[in-house]
Amino acid sequence: MTATETTDPGSGVAVDRPALDLLVWDAPNIDMTLATVIGARPTAASRPRFDAIAAWFVGGSGEPGRGGADDVEACVFANVPPQHVTTLRGWVEALRSFGYSVFARPKSRPDDDIDQSMLDHIEVRAASHRLRRLVVFSGDGRNFAEPLEDLARAGTDVVVVAFSEVAGYAISSDLLHFVDIEDVPGAFAAPLDRVRLDSLPPDGAWLRPTKSLRDAAAAYSTKHP
Repeated sequence: MTATETTDPGSGVAVDRPALDLLVWDAPNIDMTLATVIGARPTAASRPRFDAIAAWFVGGSGEPGRGGADDVEACVFANVPPQHVTTLRGWVEALRSFGYSVFARPKSRPDDDIDQSMLDHIEVRAASHRLRRLVVFSGDGRNFAEPLEDLARAGTDVVVVAFSEVAGYAISSDLLHFVDIEDVPGAFAAPLDRVRLDSLPPDGAWLRPTKSLRDAAAAYSTKHP
């Protein structure tokens, strides 16, 4: 069999599988970690630009039939709290207009998450296509480290894109490639207000607290009366 063929388990006949470059975006994780690294609630000005990220992703895929992937697909996975349906509708439609598929599920409980839905979709695409490149926007190593490394061992070029402050699982892996999201060209309209430990100025830099000292002390006193 060639690299683009697999065996149909029913017939035992080799079948062609089209090549695919796949991007999956963990919206809750990226939003949460963005707030962590800038120490504030993200605003429209500090949120990622999905059109620039689409251009970067497609630009790294090459041209169909010329050594690149035969196809590209980008998917955003999001939880939708009932009280935010109206405000999220415009965001979802903007994503679709940039070429992204959106998987949205209701968030009715605090522990509702979309990680398994992301992993299920990756598994489906890995079975139906020759997954040449997988780009995962998530800093969640607990759920993604092992399955992503398994795919890398199987020959997929796996790239994790997140913030370096929260993506130790990808940075330390010998199998995964890591890109800081702020290093994606045009990903943000202006530089984020953050200090990265992997790119400190020679004279050093101050990292501001993300919580007030009094709030931290009060939280400790509540847990340890």
